[in-house]
Amino acid sequence: MAATTYIWNPFLLRPVVVFPRKNIDVIVGNKHPLICHCTLDTKSLAGGDVFSVTSSSKCDVDYLGQSTKGDLNLKFGIDGQDTLKGPIEEVARIEAEEAEDLLKQLGIPGPFSSRHCPRGIFCSRTLNLRSISAIGYDMDYTLMHYNVMAWEGRAYDYCMDNLKSMGFPVDGLAFDPDLVIRGLVIDKERGNLVKADRFGYIKRAMHGTKMLSTQVVSEMYGRELVDLRKESRWEFLNTLFSVSEAVAYMQMVDRLDEGAIAADLGPLDYKGLYKAVGKALFRAHVEGQLKSEIMSKPELFVEPDPELPLTLLDQKEAGKRLLLITNSDYHYTDKMMRHSFNRFLPNDMSWRDLFEMVIVSARKPEFFQMSHPLYEVVTGEGLMRPCFKALPGGLYSGGSAQMVENSLNIHGDEILYVGDHIYTDVSQSKVHLRWRTALICRELEEEYNALIRSRGHRATLIELINQKEVVGDLFNQLRLALQRRTKGRPAQTLAATNMDDQELTESMQKLLIVMQRLDQKIAPMLEADGEHFNRRWGFLSRAGLWDKSHLMRQVEKYADIYTSRVSNFLHYTPFMYFRSQEQTLAHDSYSDSS
Repeated sequence: MAATTYIWNPFLLRPVVVFPRKNIDVIVGNKHPLICHCTLDTKSLAGGDVFSVTSSSKCDVDYLGQSTKGDLNLKFGIDGQDTLKGPIEEVARIEAEEAEDLLKQLGIPGPFSSRHCPRGIFCSRTLNLRSISAIGYDMDYTLMHYNVMAWEGRAYDYCMDNLKSMGFPVDGLAFDPDLVIRGLVIDKERGNLVKADRFGYIKRAMHGTKMLSTQVVSEMYGRELVDLRKESRWEFLNTLFSVSEAVAYMQMVDRLDEGAIAADLGPLDYKGLYKAVGKALFRAHVEGQLKSEIMSKPELFVEPDPELPLTLLDQKEAGKRLLLITNSDYHYTDKMMRHSFNRFLPNDMSWRDLFEMVIVSARKPEFFQMSHPLYEVVTGEGLMRPCFKALPGGLYSGGSAQMVENSLNIHGDEILYVGDHIYTDVSQSKVHLRWRTALICRELEEEYNALIRSRGHRATLIELINQKEVVGDLFNQLRLALQRRTKGRPAQTLAATNMDDQELTESMQKLLIVMQRLDQKIAPMLEADGEHFNRRWGFLSRAGLWDKSHLMRQVEKYADIYTSRVSNFLHYTPFMYFRSQEQTLAHDSYSDSS
């Protein structure tokens, strides 16, 4: 029998039970709490005598269209109609205030404060986590975060070594991770790296390692849109794994332009150069040089996250069936997971104990699109044998997502898949299987903080733009008045018609000078917007002051939720109801009017 604390609520005329969590010495209830201690069999509560869980066969959908599977219901106890006296609006207000106080006392951030922080989980499409039966995870840059400078730096080094052995001039080049950011697009025809807005219009561009002016970008791409379906031309930088390849390619574009690449390598254009760089980097992965080095000293490449194993443990104990689905091979997966997980798990647990099913060498995105042969990994050395059906608890290589669904007898939106690659992980599992999706983007933490540091700059910039809009509107009205006057017609208003010629001309001259000076101030400020995140490309999620980037459009389209790291789930619960926020539309200005 365990002692349980009750707080008497004089407003609602009932006690509120507080279940113990960690070591809590003081419980703060409402303004007039009466704290008493009594004995209650908490095992009985946990055993289901009071609560029941909605099963998949009994579930419905709520008013937001989300499944009610996994919701907790009362079997008996409080009669809501008799006990909760008064209008529900007042009851809810009081309960919410008390809940906020108690969350604060427990040191747990509330749902709103959790959302407004660098490590928040941000929701594009409403998701009831209670209704999720299984959660699948990618490994690299999802469950495993690498030090980008170390990991991608070594990938770059191996790539350059291979290019050198092929005869390319690489002397004097060094890895520069600030040269590129996730979400940019390589134009393989022109040797450019570009940043597009949500519509595909190109806003910034770099040729080789040199940024192009706004004028040049407009002249070059004014009639073109980025179309990611044209894979022969456009290469989207989906993930941090793209950094080393993009840096190497842009540097080699400079060498090609300089005429430094020997003629005996053949007549190379920018597209052929991209293939050569890709081949050099691919060799580093295939020959195993890079992964062997990482496996020998994982502590140099992996940034540990002690909260991550505990996050997955909470989910598993909440009844979620956890899956690991990675393109990495068995030896690499086992080594890296043991290094990152085992030391942080309780009671001599290993990383394998967390997962109901592990699939290595999954060959995503094809894993979500078609069926491949399935092999069971049967020994610690990684020996495999063919099999035709995946079973819970198994360790497999290959196969398909359809096999996973059939094995677990769960389908579609009962599965949440979490990964860092917008195409391989998120869009393909969404498009082909209708799985729910979560994108991991570590740079969100840096971007969030950069946006905070930029608030003063952006406020000043917006104020200047608004001033120009007002001045410009008056100038345009006077210009129209002048146009009508030259045609012998009256202006828009009597007052404008009565302005004499000199007053009209001088007013327009003054306003034109003001606008020109404002432009001289606004243009460099716009160019500098986002430099706290990246001085060349600005913010990850934005293309221009107000518009979303092409990457952000992909995130909103395919990721139900997105966050910087998996361990951010620890600051919520496995029962969280993520609700999407109001989407501001161009005609929503009515909400700002009084």
